[in-house]
Amino acid sequence: MLGKLKLAALGAVAGVMMVGGASAAEYQWTFQGSESAGEPQFVLKQEWAESVFKMTNGRVKITFMPAGAVVPYSETLEAVGANIIQGQSTATSYFAGKDPAFAMFGDMVGAWGDPLELVEWLKYGGGEELFQELMHSYNVHNIGGLATGVEAFPSRKPIRSVEDLKGLKVRAPEGMVYNVFAVAGAAPVNLPGSDVYTGLEKNVIDAADYTVLATNQDMGFHAFAKYPSYPGFHSAPLLDLSINKGIWDALPEDIKEVLEVSADQLAYKMVYTLKQRDIKAVEIIEQDETIELVNMPAEERAKFRKIAQEEWQVWAKKSEMCAKIVESVSEFLERRNLM
Repeated sequence: MLGKLKLAALGAVAGVMMVGGASAAEYQWTFQGSESAGEPQFVLKQEWAESVFKMTNGRVKITFMPAGAVVPYSETLEAVGANIIQGQSTATSYFAGKDPAFAMFGDMVGAWGDPLELVEWLKYGGGEELFQELMHSYNVHNIGGLATGVEAFPSRKPIRSVEDLKGLKVRAPEGMVYNVFAVAGAAPVNLPGSDVYTGLEKNVIDAADYTVLATNQDMGFHAFAKYPSYPGFHSAPLLDLSINKGIWDALPEDIKEVLEVSADQLAYKMVYTLKQRDIKAVEIIEQDETIELVNMPAEERAKFRKIAQEEWQVWAKKSEMCAKIVESVSEFLERRNLM
């Protein structure tokens, strides 16, 4: 696998280098994201790279590449660990096949009613320490965790109850979210995000677990999926912002601090930027009589969350790390009366 990655990356990645000359950056890295080049989340990541360049007075230059630019989206973790690319920011659930704990970190289905709850758990509830433990085992260091927001649910059919999920062909990534939809009676289909539009257009899928309302709208999903669930009822995914651990360990403390502080800024900027975009998208959609925003009632949301929580216990038995995640999240939610 690594041989293929190296061939794919040959000539495309500069790596970490010490460069002479006053005008050259001291550190030059390539990061790869999980979005297409024009998506708002990707733009925010590029802006983060630019801010790091400014905050370090040009010492650190990060080139942020879109999904698949250097290696396939599901292989960035391995590529970062091997220093083929130096960093990544991606949906951690993509690595569920390597370790089930990635699925739980990536999408603790039914846990978060607001993305700031996820950010709080990471920063102050012990989530970051657990995530770092997992990432270090792959020679990757997590600079900071990011939350995109509670995802919407573009659908060809209105989903007003858990019963309405029965038989629904739902695009879902590998991992817990896939299993939860299956237990709820849906028929999950594992498609990459880049295939969601075509899947909806050609009726390969009926609905999609894929990012926030405004991005769904921008990507044209509502031309086919005219019953988007909003606010979303199922998912608030985690994205990492990570770097090769060997590189991290060798960095001076001032550069580490800039990266950590700027990653925290990006986490909050992403939450509020996407929230504002969703508000504007709602205003546009409500003027279109062909599209109906469906807000699942509270009692049905509770039913879905119960299904998800039962699945947490199934996943808790998959590994020691999975058990730690369930315990940590459950304690966090219980102490805040969010269970």
